[in-house]
Amino acid sequence: MTLTSLPVRGKLTEQRSLNDLTWLRVGGPADYFFQPADVEDLQAFLRNLPADRPVFPMGVGSNLIVRDGGLRAVVIRLGRGFNNISVEGNTVTAGAAALDAHVARKAADAGVDLTFLRTIPGSVGGAVRMNAGCYGSYTADVLRKATIVTRGGEVVDLTPEDLNFRYRQSDLPEGGVLISATFEGPSGDPDELHARMSAQLQKRDETQPTKDRSAGSTFRNPAGFSSTGRADDVHDLKAWKVIDDAGMRGATKGGAQMSPKHSNFLINTGDASAADLEGLGEEVRKKVYETSGITLEWEIMRVGDPLTE
Repeated sequence: MTLTSLPVRGKLTEQRSLNDLTWLRVGGPADYFFQPADVEDLQAFLRNLPADRPVFPMGVGSNLIVRDGGLRAVVIRLGRGFNNISVEGNTVTAGAAALDAHVARKAADAGVDLTFLRTIPGSVGGAVRMNAGCYGSYTADVLRKATIVTRGGEVVDLTPEDLNFRYRQSDLPEGGVLISATFEGPSGDPDELHARMSAQLQKRDETQPTKDRSAGSTFRNPAGFSSTGRADDVHDLKAWKVIDDAGMRGATKGGAQMSPKHSNFLINTGDASAADLEGLGEEVRKKVYETSGITLEWEIMRVGDPLTE
């Protein structure tokens, strides 16, 4: 059956290219692409969706490579109906489509310290899914509840224990779509919180290729992180260091490059394919293993099929 016959109030598109929806600007089409109007629309769609149709929730594509052959799934991308942010006391509730930076700023306005989110690219859904963090703070530290719509269309609240947070990982039920998250942060002076975020942005721009097409950190730091996602030892190895030691800073493949500014950032210099980007990443992993015995793990999610001739 064609899914476009399903009753929806949002927008359901067949064979929607995804290359303009990822920060790296690569990728083939999704079989179907659904933008629900609201929670009830999403629930009804998932209940009516045939059980053999895979579901792939997609945020703003900031940490994603979609392979050139596209994605054999129903991609669900939340929009305006899922980006509200509210603050009550020290509790901040945000829709999954809300940008991390917007959440940090609105929390700071109310004197709630979620400043670590300010420099994290992407949206709340991705932050929960990947246990995003920086400057020693992680989503796992502040999350109190995540709300999802299950593959069967039910709205369910999940605790941090349900999510089983780990370094750059969490467990979400298969096919479930995260729709909102509730955080609790410490109190702070709004002016001081905004000043801290400004300093963080300046530091990021000085050390990372923020003007280039990238997907953030390419590989996870290789060792020394606890199950909660917190670094056990500040002297643990960093991915950029082992990449440098392997001589791969600035390495290229087609239109892909390991950034000369920060060697753990994979960038599209203008005409890279997904195969270029993933292929260069694999070359880096091979070279790092040959020179140090360390196997780097991808932090960027890679999905879909390669392009076939």
